[in-house]
Amino acid sequence: MSRIGKLPISIPAGVEVKVEGNVLTAKGPKGTETVEFPSEIEVVIKENEVEVNRKADDRKSRSLHGLFRTLISNAINGVHTPFEKKLEIVGVGYRAAMQGTAINLSLGYSHPVVIEPPAGITIAVEANTKVTVSGTNKQMVGDVAALIRSKRPPEPYKGKGVKYEGEYIARKAGKAGKK
Repeated sequence: MSRIGKLPISIPAGVEVKVEGNVLTAKGPKGTETVEFPSEIEVVIKENEVEVNRKADDRKSRSLHGLFRTLISNAINGVHTPFEKKLEIVGVGYRAAMQGTAINLSLGYSHPVVIEPPAGITIAVEANTKVTVSGTNKQMVGDVAALIRSKRPPEPYKGKGVKYEGEYIARKAGKAGKK
């Protein structure tokens, strides 16, 4: 049995969970998330807990068990407390500013980089160099943060670029001077 799959998911206060066919819907104070699970997986709601079981013991069912338990857990926890990723912008003249709901990045290019977040994702800028991406869907939050980082990934010589908060950038020595 899957170590992760067999763990029950507790439902936080203020979150409503419904299962209709092969779709689980979690509705909470921060939004609504749906997870569509395959027919090999069975979802049971008991009091304040959700149990994810597999119908068969074949290889495919075993491989999906832990995955869908985690996806359902993320959906339930996301509508209660949103997920967030923090990014830092390092470099002289590199900065971010909000332009309505979009983010306008100055990253040393000849043009500004404007990124419009998808529905359900919020981007906030603090102090021109700190960007926070938050939302109820963990995968979308990670995708948007990775998209912003991909516009100017940190380089190993000076560390300039967009990096995750707390990310370690392995530094390289530059060219040695002429003697």
